[in-house]
Amino acid sequence: MTPAMALRIVIVAPDTLATDPADPQAAVEAERSRSLRIGMLQNGYNIVAVLPADVFLPDRLAQIGPDMIIVDAESQARDTLEHVVVATRDARRPIVLFTNDDDTSHVRDAIAAGVTAYVVAGLAAERVKPVLEVAMARFQHEEAMRRELADARTQLSQRKLIDRAKGLLMSRHSLSEEEAYARLRKTAMDKGLKLAEVAQRILDVAELLG
Repeated sequence: MTPAMALRIVIVAPDTLATDPADPQAAVEAERSRSLRIGMLQNGYNIVAVLPADVFLPDRLAQIGPDMIIVDAESQARDTLEHVVVATRDARRPIVLFTNDDDTSHVRDAIAAGVTAYVVAGLAAERVKPVLEVAMARFQHEEAMRRELADARTQLSQRKLIDRAKGLLMSRHSLSEEEAYARLRKTAMDKGLKLAEVAQRILDVAELLG
């Protein structure tokens, strides 16, 4: 696991977290935000930027390339979260949401959208590190499973291509399955290609010639 001091974190927070003396709720949210950042700094995390959730967020995140994104959201967190999810769609990163919203009705949607951990208020500074460590471990586990699934799908797709190419060779050249496979394999070795690449070329030529 990445050491805390090596973990580069971007905090995404709305401007409304600034303290408004006339708004008690804003004061509570600002204090939660302050405690969160103090806890992160005390535990050695590297906060590389604090960004607003706006249309420029995807470009800014792409430039910075953080290891983790903290969404420090006010009670209405959904808009902020949507910006972050869109911004990380093509470059997945662990997302931890800290909010004062105790309405848990949309937690399931947040997790489905890509949030790794969802924390509702009341987080003491000493709990910041274990929460972020668990979030990172969960993200890495999910990414490993995602890669395994993608690999399995790729292998299945390649097997289907090879089987189709074998069938084509068998029907057009009166070959047995073993002979068709041997021809595919020899061609792949001679040309320095993968079996699936040779199979795709054979199918493409067959489609072109009809």
